[in-house]
Amino acid sequence: MNPLVPLFVLLLLPLAAIGLILAIDTGIEPALFYASVKTFVILGVLAGLLSFGASRLADRS
Repeated sequence: MNPLVPLFVLLLLPLAAIGLILAIDTGIEPALFYASVKTFVILGVLAGLLSFGASRLADRS
């Protein structure tokens, strides 16, 4: 198993709670919520790519 999976789960729980608050709170503009979700997805994809690249480099050496 990828060692980033437990870290991802630990990060996902509080971020999901924050996202839920942002989605439910009527004082928060929806654009802010969508921007935070897009940012989280982009950073998650980048972290996955870096992890994949690092594992490939570790296999070569």
